[in-house]
Amino acid sequence: MKRLIPDFPPSMLWSERIWYVALRVICVLILLYLILPIMAIVPLSFSSSSFLAYPIPGFSLRWYENLLEAPEWIRAAKNSFIVAPAATAIATVLGTLAATGLVKAEFRGKGLLMAILISPMIVPVIVVGVGMYLFFAPLGLSDSYTALILAHAALGAPFVLTTVLATLQGFNHNLVRASLSLGAGRLYTFFRITLPLIAPGIISGALFAFATSFDEVVVTLFLAGAEQVTLPRQMFTGIRENISPTIAALATILIVLSTSLLLVLEWLRGRISQKTRMSA
Repeated sequence: MKRLIPDFPPSMLWSERIWYVALRVICVLILLYLILPIMAIVPLSFSSSSFLAYPIPGFSLRWYENLLEAPEWIRAAKNSFIVAPAATAIATVLGTLAATGLVKAEFRGKGLLMAILISPMIVPVIVVGVGMYLFFAPLGLSDSYTALILAHAALGAPFVLTTVLATLQGFNHNLVRASLSLGAGRLYTFFRITLPLIAPGIISGALFAFATSFDEVVVTLFLAGAEQVTLPRQMFTGIRENISPTIAALATILIVLSTSLLLVLEWLRGRISQKTRMSA
């Protein structure tokens, strides 16, 4: 059985050993502090009670059945799976093109342009929501899928931009030069050389963009009409009007989905490191 406390080298001071153990204990306590409030939702989704309360009187799957049968939740799920993939596709294309352009180009004001492109990550979401509404309303696009998808794409594109930029920093550009010197065109070189090597970074950014769109509620409150209600907005409405364990059931599903995305991102991180070492 692996020991909890490792064998310290003889040269390590007692103060360093104490700090080594204390740091790991602190990290575990912080993780528990962050995770336990979230995990407390999971048992409530299986409660037979009509209220979110402990102790749980019994276990039931009725709230998951309600989630699959109630018209408002079905409509919200349908809207989320329309908006999020479409916004992710647009954000992935725009973010990848912007990243490749910024890496290759050198011009005055590049830092300012970079700051503008990632500003949706920094500016408060309420400000973005108001700005989006003031932009789309005069065009007659408020309360439409078009405005909602474009707004979510604008929120997700900076995540794709930053992850692809980070991948391109370790990219061996000699491979591109070699391809061009052998007569290949730039478009052919991009799709056959550059794109496969930076694909893990693109997929990572796309997953971030999808999670951002799927969880977004503030901008949706400004732009979505009655027919464009997404799952986060339906949850927000349910919390205000009637706190039902159905919300806990959906929250549990979202926790599983988010955890799965994080595991995929961790796997992609390993792939990025491996591809970077191979191309170096």
